[in-house]
Amino acid sequence: MTHHGEGGSTIGHVVVAASGIDFSPLHERMQWYVDENILSCCNTLIMRGSEVVDFHTFGYMDLDSRRPLLPDAIFRMYSNTKIVTSVAAMLLCEEGRFALDDPLAEHLPEFADMNVLLADARSVADVEPARSPILMRQVLSHSAGLSYGFIEPQSVIDESYAAAGLGTTAQIEMTLEGLCGVLAELPLAYQPGTGWRYSFATDVAARVVEVLSGQRFDEFLAERVFAPLGMVDTDFWVPDTKRDRLVTMYAPENVFKPMQGGLVKVDGPFAGSFTDRPAMLSGGSGLVSTVADYLAFLRMLVNDGEWNGTRILQPDTVELMRTNQLPEGVGVNFPLWEMPDTVFGLGLAVKNSPADGEPASAAGEYHWGGMAGTHTWMAPRAGITGMCMTQRMPGYWHPFSHDFKRLAYELAA
Repeated sequence: MTHHGEGGSTIGHVVVAASGIDFSPLHERMQWYVDENILSCCNTLIMRGSEVVDFHTFGYMDLDSRRPLLPDAIFRMYSNTKIVTSVAAMLLCEEGRFALDDPLAEHLPEFADMNVLLADARSVADVEPARSPILMRQVLSHSAGLSYGFIEPQSVIDESYAAAGLGTTAQIEMTLEGLCGVLAELPLAYQPGTGWRYSFATDVAARVVEVLSGQRFDEFLAERVFAPLGMVDTDFWVPDTKRDRLVTMYAPENVFKPMQGGLVKVDGPFAGSFTDRPAMLSGGSGLVSTVADYLAFLRMLVNDGEWNGTRILQPDTVELMRTNQLPEGVGVNFPLWEMPDTVFGLGLAVKNSPADGEPASAAGEYHWGGMAGTHTWMAPRAGITGMCMTQRMPGYWHPFSHDFKRLAYELAA
């Protein structure tokens, strides 16, 4: 499934325009990751403007059968879901259903009167009252003070999340409403609006969508986002008729050596975690999708809210989503993944300066990805967009994604 840019073609449901660019250096590097058994598969896609100029698949649907990766393969998108949920929320914001500076408790009353862990807290009882309410703007920018339970496992905040069943099998049986009920009983990691911490906040946003729309979250997405954009394979589960297109997921034999080969199967297409309709319609991590579907969604963002003859958001709203919402001096901060000079908008990280090996036009790039290796990024100044997807847990911020991005900028920008 190779396209080198010399002539137009159609691969699966993706139309690839002629570009005259030789993408073979990028293809050779990504094939190396498969050959070295670091990845079981991946695909790469590059757009200039809204035209796809390269799409290539590498590796296998699963390593046992060695069936080649399908162009319409279905991927567990994990945290790419957060961008979709943020768009859904901003749809309702545009309609006046909520304002960004509304207190969250106006829409989810359980989040009134929150407590905040003291800076030197040694237990979950060491708290003080929140000095201000959580605002919707803070929910959408991960600055509300919520956490996830796995960011710093030895911290008081994450220990309290684990003790409440978050991040465990018990969470799988929760609904969005039930999850919010648990979160509202836990302390915040910091005073609202004063920091940044990756969190369940986007699941909270999904519950707000349910409450304000009167629809289940999956129904709202299907009606207001997926159907208008022609996203026919994006959902919270994979039905029997599509299961042979769900990519097998692997984990490295040694998680501490990301460039060492060796993979172990952790989730399959026929007896796995996405084979039944879930109770938890996770706005933070629940979707599965394909290249063609997610491409339509990315094109909508790149084109300031419109694609496929349908306007999902107004241009000013999309611009706001990729504009920093964090206070001065606060940036994206992961203990495991360094993201220098990166801030956060409404559902999107925003890079203020290029990374090593990237052109100056990489500044302003907005992006996010999924834990199993589904990376997408959009660079307005460079005029290019990249998508690179695999199923490796963990696969976020892995060297393969940085190699892809560096070569994409080098060849296409």
